[in-house]
Amino acid sequence: MGRIRRWLPAAVAVLATVTVVLTAPEDGHAGSTARDVLGERQLRLMAPASPGGGWDQTTREMQESLRELVGRTEVYNVSGAGGTIGLSQFVRYDGDPSQLMATGLIMVGAVVANESRYSLEDTTPLVRLTTDYQVIVVPADSELTDLAGVSAAMSADLPAVSISGGSAGGAEHILAGLMAKAAGADPAQVSYVAHSGGGEMLSTLLSGRSTIAISGVSEIAPQIEAGTVRALAVSSPSRLDSLPDVPTMREAGMDVELQNWRGVVAPRGITAEQEQALEDLLVDMTETDAWRSALAERGWGEATLAGEEFERFVRDEQERVSQVLAEIGLG
Repeated sequence: MGRIRRWLPAAVAVLATVTVVLTAPEDGHAGSTARDVLGERQLRLMAPASPGGGWDQTTREMQESLRELVGRTEVYNVSGAGGTIGLSQFVRYDGDPSQLMATGLIMVGAVVANESRYSLEDTTPLVRLTTDYQVIVVPADSELTDLAGVSAAMSADLPAVSISGGSAGGAEHILAGLMAKAAGADPAQVSYVAHSGGGEMLSTLLSGRSTIAISGVSEIAPQIEAGTVRALAVSSPSRLDSLPDVPTMREAGMDVELQNWRGVVAPRGITAEQEQALEDLLVDMTETDAWRSALAERGWGEATLAGEEFERFVRDEQERVSQVLAEIGLG
């Protein structure tokens, strides 16, 4: 019995060690989980644009994909000025880990174009989620049948080729400037009509108030399929599975390529532990069946990037976009 008493503490210690190993999280995440961070609070997702656009689609797909991980979440819209109005409201949630906001290339450009008081430096970047490309479209009955015709028209009289798209300084505006530059015209003379939502942009195009329109593929795809508009080219490096018959801009004779991206930020002022828990949550979300299905249905590219790598990417994008806007006269 004395020998058993002497060995019993050691055996208990070994058993405790084994128990800890066996009950460690399978996903390898250490520290607090998102549920720990949220407590009784519900996760809220801001789409800094009107309903129906890319950010709105992103947050609503997130809402569905997060359901099995953190339960019910709330999505709300704050539209205007390429997301900078939403950004100006989002910065008020300093230190609140229950608030998230969709962001991306459009907001980076809009910050510069609108001389916004706030930028992504005033947030905590968490994860890049997707990539998306732009498509140039015309009304179904337009006399323009290909991108070569658009290029010729821009070269002959750039201001006469009105282009409708998203917010000033966003991906569509940048692409319009790059198209003008490729056509040998002055990008600063682009006749660009900015809109806060895809529905407004489509109305401008179909009413004849613009010659062409530029939109994210996922946003305009239903109108292409319905035959309301005709797609002339996409800004991707190769043809897209969702639009296999539409040539790339390079195939169509214009040496231009542009990729949009979307991601998620939290407010500035959250703790390192809260930041890590939210990043882990979003990375886990990208591995759910619901999110994978969303990527396929929307035609989005999978582009998950988290942590310091995403923070570095955002800093590089802010510098790159500022330079591009200055070069094409939009800064």
